[in-house]
Amino acid sequence: MTSRLRELIQQLGEAIHESVIESEQIAGVVQDIRRHGFDVLLMLEATIGLNEVSKESEESEPNAETGSDGAPFTKNDVNFLRSLRISVEGEEEEEDKNESESQE
Repeated sequence: MTSRLRELIQQLGEAIHESVIESEQIAGVVQDIRRHGFDVLLMLEATIGLNEVSKESEESEPNAETGSDGAPFTKNDVNFLRSLRISVEGEEEEEDKNESESQE
């Protein structure tokens, strides 16, 4: 990882932190909790994952699937959703088709 990339990730973390601090909605809820006699300690954890994108996959993803809103999911998207035990519409049919072809 280059020093420029580390710097950008640091900037992203700072931007997320600032967004939370400046959120009027969060401040309002914190005030409501304090009115009920509690002090608030808010700790958030953010995980930033990076995937290097090749020029070929930027143009078009050959293994892309389409979600219910018509937006394409990359293979990484589908794998991530599967890891959360979330299935993609039409995914089962595609898996059945692939399994049938591999058994022949």
